[in-house]
Amino acid sequence: MNLKVPYFSLAEQNRALRAELDAAIGSVIDSGAFCLGPEVEAFEREFAAWNGSRHVIATNSGTAALHLAARLLKLQPGDEVITTPFTFAATSWAISYTGATPVYVDITPATYNLDPDQVAAAVTPRTKAIFPVHLYGLPCDIAAIQRVAADRGLAVVEDAAQAHGATVDDVKVGNFAPLTAFSFYPTKNLGALGEGGALVTNDDSFADRARALRNHGCRERYRHAEVGYNYRMEGLQGAALRVKLRHLDTFNAKRRALARRYTEHLRGLPLTLPVERPGSRSAWHLYVIRAADRDGLARHLADRGIGSAIHYPIPLHLQPAYAALGYRAGALPVAEQASREVLALPFYPEMPLEHTDLVSAAIREFFHH
Repeated sequence: MNLKVPYFSLAEQNRALRAELDAAIGSVIDSGAFCLGPEVEAFEREFAAWNGSRHVIATNSGTAALHLAARLLKLQPGDEVITTPFTFAATSWAISYTGATPVYVDITPATYNLDPDQVAAAVTPRTKAIFPVHLYGLPCDIAAIQRVAADRGLAVVEDAAQAHGATVDDVKVGNFAPLTAFSFYPTKNLGALGEGGALVTNDDSFADRARALRNHGCRERYRHAEVGYNYRMEGLQGAALRVKLRHLDTFNAKRRALARRYTEHLRGLPLTLPVERPGSRSAWHLYVIRAADRDGLARHLADRGIGSAIHYPIPLHLQPAYAALGYRAGALPVAEQASREVLALPFYPEMPLEHTDLVSAAIREFFHH
């Protein structure tokens, strides 16, 4: 269906950067360095400098980066990891891949991120780590989570898949926990031309082992120190990401302008609008509202040629894949209500500012009628 206001468009960004992308991809084709190689190494250095971090280990997905983090923490069967039920499943997959058990606690209604008080209450002798998520680009209360972790001797892994450029007290996420995972899935603030991810750390020993683990456990060719993985980033993706990284601050500024415009137009309606916690700045990956009649509002927008999306309609503790954990409906009421009410509005850096006016007018029409 041709939408008057699409929910998202990759074509416009790639069209604008086409000459730069063609040149970057051509250089990889000419060099033949398709797996890791100079372009990936250069991207790792440049992303580390941009993020203010010591080490970046590029991977073939954000899920792979999360799994590497779980391996570095030596998680194993019998261990518990506290995490959020309201995010994409990859955060929990990384825990489950090690045989450890995800333990879900509820979120705060304003931010959709982990509630630190509930995190503290969920710690048991089996708890080994906390995996918070900076959902929709908004930093979680990482300081409070770090205090819980320090008091109980727990590790923390930040899932910053949606938070490229988000800050707390002017420090970018990826510099608070020992390990942070980023995703470069094409729709992210910094998106590859396919799959991609990175593990970020300021710990030299973590970085050294992660580089080996992502490359079949090798520090030297054909000598495998331990069982590893083929989690290498492709040279083509490294080259494309170097191009897009040069524009990321501009992209994020455009996202912020769109978010500000939406908030100005939607204030006063019976909606819950996104917020920023004091001292934090969102990367504005998505602009997500909440409405009691979410599905009705989505249909109303679709009837007027306006796209929307739901992130996420089923919280993880109620997913069939985790039925064996024994959670039941009502166990985590804030996350469950959010899953029934959240709606992501059209939002991407190249979107004309006027499109926010069209979307907002349609939403106002829905409530007035």
